Amino acid sequence: MLKVGVVIPALNPDRKLIALISKLTTTTNLKTTIQKIIIVDDGSDTGHQAIFNELERNYPELIILHHPTNYGKGAALKTAFTYVQKNLSTIDGIATMDSDGQHTVAALSSCLNKFAFDPHSLVIGVRHFTNDIPFRSQFGNLLTSGLVRLLTRQKISDTQTGLRIIPTAYTTELIHFPGDRFEFEFDMLLQAKKYAVKIVEQPIPTIYIDGNSSSHFRVIRDSIAIYSRFLKFATSGLISFFVDISLFYIVLFLIGNHILNSILIATIVSRILSSLVNYAINHRIVFNNAGHQTMLKYGCLFVVQMLVSGFCTDLLTTLLPATSGEVIPTLAKMIVDFILFMISYQIQRDFIFKEGPQHV
Repeated sequence: MLKVGVVIPALNPDRKLIALISKLTTTTNLKTTIQKIIIVDDGSDTGHQAIFNELERNYPELIILHHPTNYGKGAALKTAFTYVQKNLSTIDGIATMDSDGQHTVAALSSCLNKFAFDPHSLVIGVRHFTNDIPFRSQFGNLLTSGLVRLLTRQKISDTQTGLRIIPTAYTTELIHFPGDRFEFEFDMLLQAKKYAVKIVEQPIPTIYIDGNSSSHFRVIRDSIAIYSRFLKFATSGLISFFVDISLFYIVLFLIGNHILNSILIATIVSRILSSLVNYAINHRIVFNNAGHQTMLKYGCLFVVQMLVSGFCTDLLTTLLPATSGEVIPTLAKMIVDFILFMISYQIQRDFIFKEGPQHV
């Protein structure tokens, strides 16, 4: 028999949370599946404490955990996961739901049915986006879905859904993930493949109440946090790019021609110095000192990437319109290195600075 716990983070909830708990506790087909319902009060103000007091009076079987101040949705989930690890270690998975009425009990039930086929998978409730959906929700989901596809080669239709069924073994790893706000849920999807967790989608109804005004998502701050790792990698690459291109141009200028030997010499000189900058930033800031024998692995990547950059730059230079000077080979190098940059990110993430352990 499938056994799950339900976790509901809540910040200043209204009576929709009470309605959700009532439905969860009275739905017959869920009574044997749901072992415990855990609500995390993420620093709600005093004006909303009456909701939690009413829940405690009417549903003594609930577990209500309180944060003294608002730590963020990711922190609330990690608090609940930690409680489950210590007190409910025999359950198969943890279902997460939002407190604002966007997730129905019927949607939860459909996700649980999907999870029952493979309790080691991560089931996400996927919404269907139409023109009636608030623009910020459509745009944010489109952007994050594209980024997930780029970085993980996985197509995930809805990266921002809060309705998920997570294998308990994966939650023990998630507790140690960085990020305490909405970026935590995004990282959960990004890292799933690394921990051999398959992501399975289940269509659910799309419900937005009052234009999603109850959402606590801070568009600018939380978006930056969600994309932080890739942004840091891109910034690191941009810094290295300027060092590399500047030195490449200077060396070609000093040599005075742009035949293959000169391009290779300029590439080697510029790439050695820029790679030292790139390695230091990526190792310490982007990937948080993860990985083993990173210098050796990065050195091998450096040599291969440098040679590929040199030969491909020379090839592309011959294909572009011929002009005198260093502009065309420099432009060719910019094009080649941008392609290599995208490939390099995935190699560094999945091999050089790979975090462990890799299985749950």
